[in-house]
Amino acid sequence: MIPSSYPDQAEIARLTARMLLEIEAVHFNADEPFTLASGLPSPTYIDCRKLISYPRIRATLMDFLTITTMRNAGFEAFTNIAGGETAGIPFAAFVAERMALPMTYVRKKPKGYGRNARIEGVMGETDRVLLVEDLTTDGGSKLSFVDAIRDTGASCAHTAVIFYYGIFPETEKTLGDHGVALHYLCTWRDVLIEARKQTIFDKVTLDGVESFLDDPRGWQEARR
Repeated sequence: MIPSSYPDQAEIARLTARMLLEIEAVHFNADEPFTLASGLPSPTYIDCRKLISYPRIRATLMDFLTITTMRNAGFEAFTNIAGGETAGIPFAAFVAERMALPMTYVRKKPKGYGRNARIEGVMGETDRVLLVEDLTTDGGSKLSFVDAIRDTGASCAHTAVIFYYGIFPETEKTLGDHGVALHYLCTWRDVLIEARKQTIFDKVTLDGVESFLDDPRGWQEARR
């Protein structure tokens, strides 16, 4: 069912950050940085996959993601919801259910046998596809999924994520240059603001995280 009422975007961001902190999906460690998929260090790490195990939080955030995307892109903007392998698949299914639309998913690469397909499910040339993922950092990983969707003849001009790093200025330009608009619920700044209101992390840790958010590339270069 499509949610019919919802808070404004600022409140959605605050509540999303609070929920991510509540389920301990947020990890901060400036002394022993995490290694991102890019190979670069980071004092922050977020595990949105944990959300699938918390039904009340999961349902609320999927309502938020559905209405945020529809409000920004249009209530009849899409005919197909696609999830990116693997983290985006469950969230695409939840959003598709709310929008009452077909759901598909996109493999990272052809499976190497059978039809050698990257798209699983039914996607047609006239489909207007929303790509759903758990998060985005610099936007680069989304482009391969978008291209696979477009190779079917379908259009894909929007991607929706629960969490957007929001610290790399090139992200939205990278996506925009590829003809893709980004929709999201919250960023690291939103999480940091909410974390400072709580006592989960000490001030030294949060100050270290903020220094990373202020200059992520410089922070990473100093620790490579």
